[in-house]
Amino acid sequence: MAVKIRLRRMGAKKAPFYRIVVADSRYPRDGRFIEEIGYYDPTKEPSSVSVDAEKAKKWIADGAQPTDTVKVILKKEGVL
Repeated sequence: MAVKIRLRRMGAKKAPFYRIVVADSRYPRDGRFIEEIGYYDPTKEPSSVSVDAEKAKKWIADGAQPTDTVKVILKKEGVL
């Protein structure tokens, strides 16, 4: 099972809101997921981000691969 840490799109049309989730790479983008570890809201100025650092570090240690976008978010938050 290839596990990824990625964004799950929520919110209305033209008003995106993302949840940072841990999911199997075979699941659809907005489909089933294993665990929610944070959120990202790009519509606010500046962007609003909240990440549970302990959960993120645990999943990365267990072998979960963050996507490119999530990797940038985690670096800004000081998790990576």
